[in-house]
Amino acid sequence: MKKHIVVFTGAGISAESGINTFRDSNGLWENHKISDVATPEAWYKNPKLVLNFYNERRKQVIQAKPNQAHIALVELEKYFKISIITQNVDDLHERANSSSVLHLHGEIRKVRSTKNPNLVYQWEKEDVFLGDKCELGSQLRPHIVWFGEAVPNFEKAIHIVSSADIFVVIGSSLSVYPAASLVDYTPNNCKKYVIDPGIFSDYHLKDVTHIKERAVVGVSKLRDKLLKSC
Repeated sequence: MKKHIVVFTGAGISAESGINTFRDSNGLWENHKISDVATPEAWYKNPKLVLNFYNERRKQVIQAKPNQAHIALVELEKYFKISIITQNVDDLHERANSSSVLHLHGEIRKVRSTKNPNLVYQWEKEDVFLGDKCELGSQLRPHIVWFGEAVPNFEKAIHIVSSADIFVVIGSSLSVYPAASLVDYTPNNCKKYVIDPGIFSDYHLKDVTHIKERAVVGVSKLRDKLLKSC
């Protein structure tokens, strides 16, 4: 039976594909306050601004391509059961052909009904405009989990993490909750790795191997290490 590797990815893996990271050092996101573009209140106040903001993010994702870190994770599927849980809203894991990807914070290339959140649609266009409606006649919004909203896939993520033989964090500071708390659900004997070029802090993890590299280099190193153990 293949060992189960659960991979938790954040902005750091997408950054190497040219996708801008979530927030800069000033606490802004593409020169916008988070409260202006990523909350339910922002949507009610100025839906056009919110749509325009995510339209720009969507265009960036469409133009981006999976990098070698994404591809290395796919290569590991030949030897391990790989489950990816991501904070990212892009579809780069899917385009790299990862077979099991769970999005915690939504997907930028999908939209959903403002009347029925279960009505979710793949969106092939770059832009969503005011007046674009679902089959019920209500305005479409980005299929994104905004601050202040529940994380629908969190229970699924807990279930996945609870069976991990190896838990790998790639490019995430583990500072956004509840996602950051997933590490608390790993089994006691689970091996843990953090791939991040920054200074390692506790990450809520014990007995961790820190690979102090960016995603592309770090994942390649981990892949080679894991394959030697097969």
